[in-house]
Amino acid sequence: MGRLAQVMGVVPGTATSMVKALADSGLVDYEPRLGVRLTRAGEQLALHVLRRHRLVELFLVQVVGLDWSEVHPEAEELEHAISDKVLERFDALLGYPVTDPHGDPIPTSAGQVPVQQLADLTLCPLDEKMTIARVIDQDPAFLQYVSQRGLIPGKSVWVRQRHALSDALEVELDAQQRVTLSLTAARKFLVTATPAGGPA
Repeated sequence: MGRLAQVMGVVPGTATSMVKALADSGLVDYEPRLGVRLTRAGEQLALHVLRRHRLVELFLVQVVGLDWSEVHPEAEELEHAISDKVLERFDALLGYPVTDPHGDPIPTSAGQVPVQQLADLTLCPLDEKMTIARVIDQDPAFLQYVSQRGLIPGKSVWVRQRHALSDALEVELDAQQRVTLSLTAARKFLVTATPAGGPA
């Protein structure tokens, strides 16, 4: 409960009260001092909320033209204001996408999430071509930083060196560009092996 309170930015007592209200609604199973778990109904509602949020983020980037670093708070406002009918029109207009601008999977309308086999950059083999699939930190300053360096979903990269003493690794994007990342930052990039003939 303390961890949940920290993530939500509230005091533990407030988190406990919120969880008890969700338990009364049948959305979570809560056992004091043991923890909390989503029920099936809670999981379906959570996936529905994720679907709305991620589709709105993608709409704001691809149609409205907002930068990917600024869409998270905007989507949090809009996701509650649009109807399911409008959301499905967004989905169709965007071509039924499977990921949002940050590479996060978009649940289907049936509440299913595409399975991705991903690893973070710190676990990649050296000198093997990988493709960035997700950036899991949505802090605007971090997203602006990585965007300026081309570290965006869909981009191919090679981990060239790991520096154990400085807790850093060196990533190559092409022959002219290398970026040094701390291990903490590198863990925020989830990648997949690039298939033969994949993106450059």
